[in-house]
Amino acid sequence: MLKKGDTGEEVRTLQRILSLKTDGIFGNKTREAVINFQLHHEIDADGVVGNDTWTLLLSKGGRTESINQDTDLSAQYYTTKYDQIIHKYYLPKGEYVQEKLKNEYIMLHHTAGGPNPYACVDMWGKDNRGKIATEFVLGGQNHITGNDKHDGIMVQAFPEGNLGWHVGSKVSGYMNRRTVGLEICSIGYLDKEKKSYVKTKAADSQVIQLPEAFRGSLYWHRYSDKQIEEVEKWLKYVGERDGVDLRVGLYQWIKKYGPTKAFDYQEDANYGKVKGLLSHTNVRRDKMDVYPDPRLIDVIMSL
Repeated sequence: MLKKGDTGEEVRTLQRILSLKTDGIFGNKTREAVINFQLHHEIDADGVVGNDTWTLLLSKGGRTESINQDTDLSAQYYTTKYDQIIHKYYLPKGEYVQEKLKNEYIMLHHTAGGPNPYACVDMWGKDNRGKIATEFVLGGQNHITGNDKHDGIMVQAFPEGNLGWHVGSKVSGYMNRRTVGLEICSIGYLDKEKKSYVKTKAADSQVIQLPEAFRGSLYWHRYSDKQIEEVEKWLKYVGERDGVDLRVGLYQWIKKYGPTKAFDYQEDANYGKVKGLLSHTNVRRDKMDVYPDPRLIDVIMSL
């Protein structure tokens, strides 16, 4: 496996196949060429050369018929300063609110659904609920099989500066218009038999048992290690992008109350008074949403 930062003869071999300068250093240009190749061949475009990418490179070579130096592939994705690839997969223009307002809140959700972030955006585009969406969706693992095809893929559902309704009508209208949201793909809470709300049985590898029950549930669909890593990168990126203080909200409540109570309903948050990092459950009593995974708590407290 080769990734950014690697050096040596294997990197030179990769660069020769991709018709790049063979300096043996896996830098930004090599990574971009790998991503372009992966996009063309419809495999996960993570910029890492693993088994699937090597197989295609060795069998087909690095040339592609439709992608070359004149193709503006940068329109399909961008990379943040935290080395996070964000894929642009925009909703039709009528499915989000084209209203330029500055975000003052960051909100974490989960989908209570499947692992595919693109399918989540497609669903928003086809349903009849109106302009319901978050700006970002993070792919995960299948809770039944553990399939990780979409694990850790971060998708942007509409252009920066616009918005979608995702907080709820019972919450501050001011907050509704000024909150950037992330949907983490996860089926959510599980019962004692490790079954989801749609009665599908989760694989043992996909189950986490919390130190104490959250909103009545001890067992949940486990966030993957990639999801936790990508959430951390995303929080740092969006916090800086939108100028939101990540140590206001969840960070403060975790220190004051502990994780379980921190992720539960907070009246001041519901009224829009806490301009920082929130969970959907902070503003909705009726939601079984993003939960206090100990690894997620570690991320929040390290910000």
